[in-house]
Amino acid sequence: MPILHLIILAFIQGITEFLPISSSAHLILFPNLTGSQDQGPVIDVAVHVGTLCAVVAYFWRDVRRIYKGCLGLSKGKIQTKDQLLALCFLVATIPAIFVGLVIKMTDLDSVLRDSVSLIGAAMMGFGILLWWSDQKPQSKTSNHEWTLKEALILGLWQAIAFIPGTSRSGITITGARFMGYTREEAARLSMLMSIPVIIAAATLGAIDAATSANFALLRDAAIAAFFAAISAFIALALMMRWLNRVSFAPYVIYRIIFGAFLILWAYN
Repeated sequence: MPILHLIILAFIQGITEFLPISSSAHLILFPNLTGSQDQGPVIDVAVHVGTLCAVVAYFWRDVRRIYKGCLGLSKGKIQTKDQLLALCFLVATIPAIFVGLVIKMTDLDSVLRDSVSLIGAAMMGFGILLWWSDQKPQSKTSNHEWTLKEALILGLWQAIAFIPGTSRSGITITGARFMGYTREEAARLSMLMSIPVIIAAATLGAIDAATSANFALLRDAAIAAFFAAISAFIALALMMRWLNRVSFAPYVIYRIIFGAFLILWAYN
């Protein structure tokens, strides 16, 4: 695969993975809009691994807390705040894993990915829902402790993201804003929730892609992962800093315009 193609794909994934504008929609549509060959599962896995590295690096303090909590959970203990936090993330991940397995076993994913009009409608509809949730006043302070009930609810929101064009980060931020979290806290929870989901998706993708991997493909995957990690870290840092001053309105406007374009393109 040409290096320029790899870098473009990596930047698309890196920039859109954590912004609430649907990375899957952009990755699915890139080859369709440009007439280029689909990047394949190996590159998809690589760019997701790159974004995983970025979110772990940016939120390393929170990741360390979750890791310590997981160690306690592995021993059957739920006594500290870190262990409860780790359990909450485990609960929040279960709905997405269940829905993902169902979609994979029924081969529904290929059907959803091929519908450009559905992607456009999801971009617009869930963008408007994000705007609506962003109008809600916050009711939870920054030191609010995540509960198992809240984790399950956000996990159900996250499961909706299997509809292409929804945006995993966008839908979880939407759910958190409806629950009263601040913009910054909603975004932080959303980013941290992505870690186990990306790990699960990358693992499944790696298993599927193992038979087709070769040296050239692995080299391309390493390049894509590197540029995805760099671009994702920069995009994440800018978004988190921007949220201190600006709402999600710019992302909503972009989603509506892009979604309308996709619907028009699909029917013409």
